[in-house]
Amino acid sequence: MSDDAAGKEANRQRLLKLASAAAFLAIVVVAVLIVVNETQTEGGDTEIEGAAAITGQLGGIPQRGLVLGDPNARVTLVEYGDLQCPVCKAYAEEIVPEMIESKVRSGEARIEFRNFVILGEDSATAGAAAIAAGRQGRGWQFVELFYRNQGFEGSGYVTDDFLTAIAEGAEVPDVARWNRERRSRGVVAELSRTTAEAEGLGLGGTPSFAIAGPGARGLQPIDVESAEDLKAAVERAAQPQPVGASTVDLLLALRPLSGAGVLDPLPDT
Repeated sequence: MSDDAAGKEANRQRLLKLASAAAFLAIVVVAVLIVVNETQTEGGDTEIEGAAAITGQLGGIPQRGLVLGDPNARVTLVEYGDLQCPVCKAYAEEIVPEMIESKVRSGEARIEFRNFVILGEDSATAGAAAIAAGRQGRGWQFVELFYRNQGFEGSGYVTDDFLTAIAEGAEVPDVARWNRERRSRGVVAELSRTTAEAEGLGLGGTPSFAIAGPGARGLQPIDVESAEDLKAAVERAAQPQPVGASTVDLLLALRPLSGAGVLDPLPDT
């Protein structure tokens, strides 16, 4: 065989090897996609998980509306969240529990969840259901259980059946009452109010946090990336209020929005 023929044969063999490698890689990619598609779900499973763990996490801590902790605590920490937000879910599972155990359970601070609806109609529906659960003293169980069972954002998993399963898992005492109240004008007004409040504070996404206390000026947004950030913010806010801070602003910031007012149910349609 001539040198020229030998070179052509070598090139042909290299091309065949490259083609085989590319085909193998394509098969691997397809296999991975099949596995991912088979293991992913859209959420909204009515077989709720995590209820016992959340009961243990929150057990013995007083709550009213969506406020968790001693109503006389010197510091109020506010979380602005959207129940469909996957980052909020991560914070609920990895950051907020440590804060609850170390600062809320001890009575140093109370924490309030305020809806900041940014992800559409399903988020408003979910937020209203949480407020209604709070009317019966199970708001934080509802919020935490929702996050534990959260589906894919915007996938349509926030159905009546899913929300009812969350309410039952959260042990809302009167589910029929909850079902009426989550559609009430009072609840819808609260959703609008807390969302507008978050926007007024200049908050750009969820979750966002703000704090009020003797060492804060009104309701003051804070940056939070860890449980340590939350605990440090509480400790700073517990210190004496700086000279010149507005007592009126502080009182307004400490006033919980959740659970206030008389519900005005919408007529059945």
